[in-house]
Amino acid sequence: MRSPGASFATLCAPMEHFDVLIVGAGISGIGAAYHLQTKCPGKTYAILEGREALGGTWDLFRYPGIRSDSDMYTLGFSFKPWTKECAIADGNAILEYLIETAQENHIDEHIRYSQLVRSAAWSSETARWILTVEHNGAILQYSCGFLFTCGGYYNYENGYTPDFPAIDSYQGVVVHPQHWPEDLDYKDKRVLVIGSGATAVTLVPSLAKTAAHVTMLQRSPTYMMARPSRDPLAKRIRRYLPEKAAYNLIRWKNVGITMLFYNQSKSRPTQIAKFLIDSVRKELRDGYDVDTHFTPRYAPWDQRVCLVPDGDFFKSINDGRASIVTDEIETFTKDGVQLKSGETIEADIVVTATGLTLQLMGGIDISVDGKDVQVSDSMTYKAMMLSDIPNLALWFGYTNASWTLKCDLTSEYLCRLINHMDKHGHTTCVPRRLDPRVEEAAFVPLNAGYIERGKHLLPKQGNRAPWKLKQNYAFDIASIRYSDVDDGVMEFS
Repeated sequence: MRSPGASFATLCAPMEHFDVLIVGAGISGIGAAYHLQTKCPGKTYAILEGREALGGTWDLFRYPGIRSDSDMYTLGFSFKPWTKECAIADGNAILEYLIETAQENHIDEHIRYSQLVRSAAWSSETARWILTVEHNGAILQYSCGFLFTCGGYYNYENGYTPDFPAIDSYQGVVVHPQHWPEDLDYKDKRVLVIGSGATAVTLVPSLAKTAAHVTMLQRSPTYMMARPSRDPLAKRIRRYLPEKAAYNLIRWKNVGITMLFYNQSKSRPTQIAKFLIDSVRKELRDGYDVDTHFTPRYAPWDQRVCLVPDGDFFKSINDGRASIVTDEIETFTKDGVQLKSGETIEADIVVTATGLTLQLMGGIDISVDGKDVQVSDSMTYKAMMLSDIPNLALWFGYTNASWTLKCDLTSEYLCRLINHMDKHGHTTCVPRRLDPRVEEAAFVPLNAGYIERGKHLLPKQGNRAPWKLKQNYAFDIASIRYSDVDDGVMEFS
């Protein structure tokens, strides 16, 4: 049997069938697999991973200083306590945690590596998805009853680099953090980091330890906030409570603080902006030009706030090993860049920390009963399924809190949905947008550059439940974990 998308190469193996196929062996896919095998133990499943290792983001990114920008008590799984002292963990520690989780629960035995899913075709007649997969130059096909797409939200192959004028004239080294060369030597070199997001804020203090000097060039400032990498209250809680109880208490403490800060940012943006800017002023030496370099043009949480563990970014500036320039590039030169102000910055290495390329569900081509489907034409149901697309779910975390909080809830709900279908003899479920009162809204409530560049690729959300994404973990626990699966919007057959 052949499916749409399989004609470009010869199929090399008979088609295997699974109850559920999970695309992606990163933090979302591993979490989904745990919930599936725990709450739906009779279901067969496999994880198709396009790369040669598990871990997703935490295996892909290898740039100096790579770390989480959320605390690990909430970024960690609900079912596996984070036991290390560091709340803001480095990439290696997070990858070890994911590998350990997969091995402890035998999830790694279900992963098939170097299997890049190219297309997924749904047949209502058979109530199955047929996946066309590229594997080491050959083409495989799988079928499944339910498809979990856990491939994240960005293109793993290509990061985003703007079309800088005359960049080809530059005679130094240009690197993007998404593809950091293992052998890059930046010791005693002049390094220019272009960008002001979480990646740049992470790179600068790490590079500054051995580089001659690091300059961060930003078009406009970002909100930043120093935070201890270790949580002293968490340490005390863990001293007196059993591991699981302590983890849950710390997790809820951090969820509460994050929700409070986000809600205050939205209801009192002027006051929160002043608080953030004043807190940065306290971290820097007297007389530093905070107004120019740390006063953003937007309100707090219009974009994510960058965490600075232990204030390391500010320390590198105070020590004179790093500096910030707020300006725009006029052109590259053979030795560096010339800015619109006329200033020049010479550099041996240029790091383009300029963002991600947005891509949902790994860029899989979707079709339903022979008709191509554009995800951007769909509306998200509970921010995890898509209108008029049967038996398919996507994992998309919060923008204002840890990614895993939402992904855990998504996994729990999908398991309830599958069990409900089995109990009532259903083979197909599909959200239907039938309420004429539902109006379209942007799916992701951020104006970050990568969102703006790729918003035409994103689905929509609605202005009322169950189509509206609340960005509120406490609310979602009630609306997702305890809501009725058969809600009149989900159609079963």
